Amino acid sequence: MVQKAYRAQIFHLLDDPYLAGDAYQYFKDGLLIVEDGHVKTVGPYRKLAGTLRPNTKIQHYKNHLIMPGFIDTHIHFPQVDIIGSYGRQLMDWLQDYTFPAEAAFKDPKVCANTARFFVKELLRNGTTSALVFGTVHEASADAMFMEAQKKNMRLIAGKVLMDRGAPKNLLDGKDMGRAATTRLIKKWHGKDRLGYAITPRFAPTSTSEQLAMAGTLKAQNPSVHVHTHMCENKNEIKTVSELFPDASDYLDVYEKHGLVGDKTVLAHGVHLSASMCKRISASGAGMSLCPTSNMFIGSGLFKLAQLRRHKVRHALGTDIGGGTSFSLLTTMSAAYSVCQLRDLSLSSMDAFYMATLGGAKLLGMDKYVGNFEPGKEADFIALDLKATPLVARRLKGITRIKALMFAIMILGDDRMISETFVMGKSVYKK
Repeated sequence: MVQKAYRAQIFHLLDDPYLAGDAYQYFKDGLLIVEDGHVKTVGPYRKLAGTLRPNTKIQHYKNHLIMPGFIDTHIHFPQVDIIGSYGRQLMDWLQDYTFPAEAAFKDPKVCANTARFFVKELLRNGTTSALVFGTVHEASADAMFMEAQKKNMRLIAGKVLMDRGAPKNLLDGKDMGRAATTRLIKKWHGKDRLGYAITPRFAPTSTSEQLAMAGTLKAQNPSVHVHTHMCENKNEIKTVSELFPDASDYLDVYEKHGLVGDKTVLAHGVHLSASMCKRISASGAGMSLCPTSNMFIGSGLFKLAQLRRHKVRHALGTDIGGGTSFSLLTTMSAAYSVCQLRDLSLSSMDAFYMATLGGAKLLGMDKYVGNFEPGKEADFIALDLKATPLVARRLKGITRIKALMFAIMILGDDRMISETFVMGKSVYKK
């Protein structure tokens, strides 16, 4: 059994701080002990150093903070090359940028090249797990899974289902994507640390027949996830009401087709009614909040207070490429700004919960990752507390952990990620 030890400031969350108060641990001089890729224990260095095996070397990270890896609950890997494209609302964005970009993924070489870059960029930003959209092409999902498998990442992905509302070369054929999705589930779901998500893009690009097929596949494969978009943009919502006139609201479209349950992740949820929130909560489904994307595309500001009031599970997503950064630190900062504009101050503990343990819970991964509880898989990052002159100067005089974490989430970005570990193995080093 291989034992490794890492000394630094160490921080992780034990529960939802909004519900459980100060549900975190912080060790100013801490030690994380890893055995065979799993957490053995974490605690004060002075207490644990004497428990190490004689041949265990301690990797000392001076001026660093070790914490669990980030978890991105909504991101599109084929949209890497359109990030930062100019000035469109959602429905225009899809036609002008997304669909042309995704058409290139007919070529397996494009799939492989983009997936390779995408995984490297996740790890460079300290993201160790994610829920990922592919394209309509089966090869896009294969490429994503292969690259994640090479790094032994705990990652969930899926091939997009889409049979209308897009260029013909991006539509599923007569079987509406059933055969490809079935093959991918059999090939990848539960293999190593990988999971599958049935992935209708959103209601406007799927017929009722395709959504029903997706619901049947979900019923036949209860352990897979469902990953889609909902209530992101007002024009989108109007389109859904026109396409599904018998549905009481957007959520009802998915409910009628068996796609809403405790493994369903609905991205955005900017414009939700009280009724929708109550039903999402009762179903066990959750929302992925994507503030950089919502502001960049002009969709609106999510309502965290509403989600909390109705006990809707939620976490954070970068939503590349409508989103403007792979960094969950940048995404947390944007989430803070959105909440400020909604007259709610988002604490650093709440934000880091959404980016780590909260994300793990939303994706059903929390028994494996999300914090440093003994036995969990050792996915973690080392943050450089002197990453830039400004960061070093600002953090120097801070003595309280909540203030420290707040400054990190507001000032931090990819430059703070010094090293990323997956199952105790270094997979990125600055």
